[in-house]
Amino acid sequence: MKEITDEQLHVMLLDSSTKEKGFRILMERYQEKLYWHVRRIIIDFDDTDDVVQNTFIKVYRNIHSFEGKSKLYTWLYRIATNEAITFKAQKQKKVADSIDDNLGLANTLNADTYFDGDEIQRKLLLAIESLPEKQRIVFNLRYYDELPYEEMSNILDTSVGALKASYHHAAKKIEAFLKDE
Repeated sequence: MKEITDEQLHVMLLDSSTKEKGFRILMERYQEKLYWHVRRIIIDFDDTDDVVQNTFIKVYRNIHSFEGKSKLYTWLYRIATNEAITFKAQKQKKVADSIDDNLGLANTLNADTYFDGDEIQRKLLLAIESLPEKQRIVFNLRYYDELPYEEMSNILDTSVGALKASYHHAAKKIEAFLKDE
């Protein structure tokens, strides 16, 4: 069977008679990618599940607002990124600043049964988490998701030049963090 293109999928999602089927295909196609994208922002797997679920709810409710000017997955990444940033900001407001953020991340990773990385991966995650939020997201999109700068520009609504600079600064900060460890 020939794979449905994102353009065909978009048409399915707009038609009430095929919306449910289209949405199942959309979730099968993008759920894992979005999960790992959000996970790198949120860290905690339970919270990640909530954010991904909220992302798909927003997509389902607002598919009619997707104009097709970008790729469908670019639009999904943008929604997921915004949901993750909003969730993290709300959670940080609730959490007292009495615990050092990096210590909190280290404890989260140590307690996370789904994290099976070695010490180097753990240090890399700590280094990434120490970055300012925008640099962290840019680094994750480029390093892990291997997205081209042009697509990142659509997701983050930032110029390609600014993204390249953010990635460069992030890589230098991570390098310095790892040398200090």
